Amino acid sequence: MTGHVARHVVPYEVQGSGPEGVLALHHWLGDRSSFGQLRRHLNGGAFSYAFMDCRGYGEAMDTPGTYTMEEVAADALAVADDRGWDTFSVIGHSMGGKAAQLMLLDAPSRVRSIVGISPVPASGFPLDGEMWELFVGAVEDSGNRRTIFDVTTGSRHDDGWLDARVSGSERSSPAALRSYLESWTRGSDIHDRIEGNATPVLVVAGANDPAMGPDTMRSTWLQWYPNAELEVFDDAGHFAPDESPEALARVIERFLGRY
Repeated sequence: MTGHVARHVVPYEVQGSGPEGVLALHHWLGDRSSFGQLRRHLNGGAFSYAFMDCRGYGEAMDTPGTYTMEEVAADALAVADDRGWDTFSVIGHSMGGKAAQLMLLDAPSRVRSIVGISPVPASGFPLDGEMWELFVGAVEDSGNRRTIFDVTTGSRHDDGWLDARVSGSERSSPAALRSYLESWTRGSDIHDRIEGNATPVLVVAGANDPAMGPDTMRSTWLQWYPNAELEVFDDAGHFAPDESPEALARVIERFLGRY
């Protein structure tokens, strides 16, 4: 493969040996292991999935960086280069959805399709007042993280479920969390640059997500991408990979199989 500039490759792992490459970008409070439940239900014969750690998370905890959505997008393209994928699809969960859209701008001929799971819109998602303080506090405070997991799933899960999510969030560095938070909430608004983009897009939203729920998706993603479709999970909130992993895997692979 030619024409791609070599750069640092962040840690990642591949599942499956199928001919179609798929990159998976995790959410703000979890490393690549946050896809663990979903991975149990994926078809490794049809697809090859690359699950990467963003800088400051998991095996990339100590990897220095600017910790921005732009950097995540560039690192994801480097993983695709490392795999030898000229074209691929991207799954982006929450903040990973913003990075996936930046990849469309960086490499428009390479991104086959995008799956956004409760994804941050191209405009970002500004948080104000008490909500901003809750998220800023979550950089250092596990209690704030627990509240975020609880509120964004409609307060439907028990202590064990919340404890497990908080434990997973500890595989992240405070410096990275703080910078990424600024980037996905108040960073560049690129919606005018992607509006009308014909790339096939699947948006998955949990009915119990008060932030990135179906209404938010309809007023952003579905307005800007003419080939976008919305799948609503009635029994999930913001964390469908944990809340409805088997159903999510089916929906994702049915969509990816069309492109």
